[in-house]
Amino acid sequence: MPAVDIPPPVDILMLKAMHPDVMAEVERHFTLHRLDTTPDPEAFLRTVGPRLRGLATGAQAPVDRALLARLPNLEIVASLGVGYDTIDTAAAAAQGVVVTNTPDVLTDEVADLALGLLLATVRQIPQADRYLRAGHWPRQTYPLTPTLRGRTVGILGLGRIGRAIARRLEGFGVAIAYHGRRPQADVPYAYHPSLLEMAQAVDVLLVVAPGGPETNGLVDAAVLEALGPQGLVVNVARGSVIDEAALIAALQAGTILGAGLDVFAREPHVPPELVAMDHVVLLPHVGSASVHTRAAMGRLVVDNLIAWFDGRGPLTPVPETPWTAVGSERA
Repeated sequence: MPAVDIPPPVDILMLKAMHPDVMAEVERHFTLHRLDTTPDPEAFLRTVGPRLRGLATGAQAPVDRALLARLPNLEIVASLGVGYDTIDTAAAAAQGVVVTNTPDVLTDEVADLALGLLLATVRQIPQADRYLRAGHWPRQTYPLTPTLRGRTVGILGLGRIGRAIARRLEGFGVAIAYHGRRPQADVPYAYHPSLLEMAQAVDVLLVVAPGGPETNGLVDAAVLEALGPQGLVVNVARGSVIDEAALIAALQAGTILGAGLDVFAREPHVPPELVAMDHVVLLPHVGSASVHTRAAMGRLVVDNLIAWFDGRGPLTPVPETPWTAVGSERA
């Protein structure tokens, strides 16, 4: 009986540890290599780098042009998360590498968190919790808080998550506006062609725009001043979208009323000035961090790798590295 040639397993690189179930699934289908556990990353990339055909990563492990150059036979970068601003997609496209992310499966989770963070910020829920735990309630009731009633919420970035947030906000009876690159004909919300104009018309700015050079520092001192002294900022997108120094200055000066932040410019490092403020609600980037949703995100990372190496093409390629159909060339 003639021998059957069985192709060797595909070599996949993981930059940092992911959920154990994700790593186990990758190992079940591929040969997994971990850059974060190798004693000599430089020697590893020099010797093993040319064998690597897939890469699994997340937002905390950047994929830049220099790393891509060390992986000459790389075919796909499967990223955990909807945002992928830490991946140099232009360099990936130039090298013929497809980049995938994990949209849709986290939309509802992040939208829920955004609403929770908004309510926690405007009604001072964490502060009231701390007040009770410190034993102050028997001596004096907690002071009256601001309200969501009568406010107008402006959404920066009406994509999948922005729309899910808007649908939830409709149930609260607040006016909704949005700013993006272009108006969307199928939504009933007020469109503002400039962010500054929207900030002047609203008193809550909910940031859902993607990170990257185009949005870096987009929410600046002028935008914050336009929100006014009753203004609130809630960010569940990327810390880079807000000029963090300008935000700190606006909060310290009372230019705006408060902020709810799930993301920061230099995660996991949070400016001590923000930590010291009691009118700011801070979360450690937990927008999609539920057991259910992270499992779905991890599954999609693995499914993208499997689909690619099975010859079916990527399931969720990002626009910068599109794929039109099985066996076709990139658009």
